[in-house]
Order: sequence, then structure tokens, then C-alpha cells
Amino acid sequence: MTTVWLMIGLLAIGGFVLKAAGPVLLGGRDLPPQAGAVIARLAPSLLAALVVVDVFGTSERTLAIDETAGGVLAAAVALYAKLPMIVVVIIAAAVTAGLRAL
Repeated sequence: MTTVWLMIGLLAIGGFVLKAAGPVLLGGRDLPPQAGAVIARLAPSLLAALVVVDVFGTSERTLAIDETAGGVLAAAVALYAKLPMIVVVIIAAAVTAGLRAL
């Protein structure tokens, strides 16, 4: 058990060092415009990929359409209708639960 906690501690310290290395090494330098453009597009594309994998992914590492896709579709329609976010979440949850109950 001590080995496990030692490894967790070492990995935590290593993660901290890696995260701190960028600001320390690059300091106040400006990024090239190409790098800024890539970084600006990286977060939305990663979020979209995570949503697709979470909604359409299965435990067998394949893609399938199930009840969750219906909830996401309902949320998209509610967002298009410019409803408040809490209403969007409630609609998505209700549609998903309704489809699972069928």
C-alpha cells in the first residue's frame, strides 16, 4: 500500500512540474499567430469529440444511437428556441428518462 501512495505522490509532483514548466519557460513571450489559432480551436473540438463519444459510444467501443441521443437532440432544439439553460437541462433529462422508460 505504501508503494501505491508513493507512486500517487510522485505522479502528482510530476504533473505539477509539467504544468508549471510552460509558464516558467515561456514567460511573457507571445505565441505565434498560427499557434494561437490552433489553441483557440482546440477546446471546442475536444469538447465536441467528448460529447460524441459520451452520447454515441458503447461499452464495446462502437458507436450506437440510444436514448441519450434523444435527450441531446431535445436539448439542441431547446437551445435553438433560446430557452433558459435550466429549462434545457430539465427537457433533456425528461426526454432521456421518457425514452428509457419506453
